[in-house]
Amino acid sequence: MNVPASDSKGRLAGKVALITGTGGGQGREAARIFAREGALVVGCDINAEGALETAALVENDGNEMLSIQPVDLSVRAEVEAWVEQAVEAHGRVDILYNNASLPRFAPFAEMSDEDFRFTIQNELDVCWIPTQVAWPHLAASGSGVVINVASVAGIVGLRTLPEAAHSASKGAVIGLTRQLAAEGAAVGIRVNCISPGVINSPPVQELLALGEESPLNSLVDATASGKPGEPEDVVYAALYFGSDEAKWVTGAHLVVDGGASTII
Repeated sequence: MNVPASDSKGRLAGKVALITGTGGGQGREAARIFAREGALVVGCDINAEGALETAALVENDGNEMLSIQPVDLSVRAEVEAWVEQAVEAHGRVDILYNNASLPRFAPFAEMSDEDFRFTIQNELDVCWIPTQVAWPHLAASGSGVVINVASVAGIVGLRTLPEAAHSASKGAVIGLTRQLAAEGAAVGIRVNCISPGVINSPPVQELLALGEESPLNSLVDATASGKPGEPEDVVYAALYFGSDEAKWVTGAHLVVDGGASTII
């Protein structure tokens, strides 16, 4: 994707945006698009190589970002160090974009406790811990924003993909969003959630490469276009939530799935 350089009048001009999982996919596009729109992006990823590649892409776009890597978002001390570096560099936090996610899949009856706990840790904890750590800084900004990324797995069941743990964690993210919106109202923090469908990112590409055997075919076929979405389709929804255009929007849950969960 060719992302032009930002100007001083971007939709996020001057806002400090923390984005998790910037090493590839949606997180990479988020870093590029948010930086283009004037945000001071502070990214992180457990994949150091991917995170550095994203930082280089942002720089090649003519923009800047601070990238911290590796960061395990399920470890509070590492998250605290990441947020502290952001505050040290920019003095505040305006936006937290909880994009990172790393599920494991297995049929419900066969899934091990280890894989279930791993999925909860890397899909729910990675929203909970960064938000809790960043919360006082978001409150101090006077107009803080949290953007959570859930999934259509949190609202619909899928016959062809064994995703019970993934569904449980993403359903929890949706519920957490609503409660944090309620608690955030007292301190000026807006909290919203996006549920993507099948997005053309590396893990999805691997599954779609299975052709007729892909467990995602039914979801792709159900979209209005018959195609998977692109990472930027999700990021532009996040851009709206992060901007002042959404100043009266909190507790919202926006499904970005090409209509797959509603078109019968």
